[in-house]
Amino acid sequence: MNIHAAVGSKWSGLTRPNGDPLRLNTQSFVAIDRHKDTTYEPTYRPQALYSRANEGFHANNETFLLHEVATNLPIYLPDTGPTDFHLHLPPGGFQLVLVTSGMFTFDYDGRFYNVGPGAVMLQSAIVHRQLFYTWSGLSTDENLKTPQTVAPDPISMGYSGKFLEAFITDPTTFPNPTIVGPDQINEDETPRVAWSHPLHDRPSDAGFWLQDPLALDALFRPLTDTLIKSAMPVYVRDIGIEVPSGHLVTGHIIATDPRRHSLLPKSTSATADTASLAKGEVVIYRVIRGTAEFKDSAGKIFELAAGDVVTASKNTVTLVGVGENTQVLRLGLLKGMENLCSWTPTQRDEIDGLAGQIITRKDVRPLRTEGQPVGYLYK
Repeated sequence: MNIHAAVGSKWSGLTRPNGDPLRLNTQSFVAIDRHKDTTYEPTYRPQALYSRANEGFHANNETFLLHEVATNLPIYLPDTGPTDFHLHLPPGGFQLVLVTSGMFTFDYDGRFYNVGPGAVMLQSAIVHRQLFYTWSGLSTDENLKTPQTVAPDPISMGYSGKFLEAFITDPTTFPNPTIVGPDQINEDETPRVAWSHPLHDRPSDAGFWLQDPLALDALFRPLTDTLIKSAMPVYVRDIGIEVPSGHLVTGHIIATDPRRHSLLPKSTSATADTASLAKGEVVIYRVIRGTAEFKDSAGKIFELAAGDVVTASKNTVTLVGVGENTQVLRLGLLKGMENLCSWTPTQRDEIDGLAGQIITRKDVRPLRTEGQPVGYLYK
């Protein structure tokens, strides 16, 4: 009996999550996570510290998790080497990564991607691993204080690698199977092999997405909305995730330059799309640097500083002010998320237990840079 036949009997009930339906919190709510109150924990691996926006996560029925990932040790140590080859299988196939300092090398589907501050990646159910990141050598406390940015510059590239990461539901509730463990990786051969598999739950038009911060579609455009007050011109970058996410989430970065210094890569050929910027049944704002001022539906003003996050229902909070040298990530969670279901604990454990057996096709490439990717997100 070959491996495909052996695995085939297990697919019944495992190809789609059939747990509880996901439900956004559409009641009037505002939840704030203050960076001063946050904790950093080595939740998944020793070389990275994770800081979760838990208040917003719980207030929004635990449908969407945003956390910061800060590397805290060199990647090449005996017990902290590159990650294994693994998958994430969140509902909707949604995993967002926004690099905010340092440099990383990721292996997605057998191909290298070297990315730095401002790079956006949207992927799930692609066999991948993290191969490299920069580490500053600073103490943990000092490392966590280094500034973050979405505008690439030589200083930010030299810091320890950090990124913001988002999933639909909590990573502990969906399958994350290891496909090739660290002890089984042959560096001359394994990374040249790309895989596909039948386990997924994603909208039909969803796909892999990578946006370089200096690409034309990533340039910041001037915002003409006069409702946001600022001593500096305000610009907006659409990070382009609405379509590749299967119309589950929109994403924008609202930003200003430092005084007397042009930091943001800009385009003046068109203004920002304010209609797209307003989308979301639930909205999340995360201040990456600087300060931002908000007003709630009762007219109360509150300010967020770097690292703070506010999660709120539609039309409950409005961004009304942006400081100089400020960058704010805005995510809009769309109605399509409520077409998804969570994985049951039994499904999660069974898929994690299958591990490398879920692979159904291999494509050995002459070189890592040659050949088309074959992950199921590609046609």
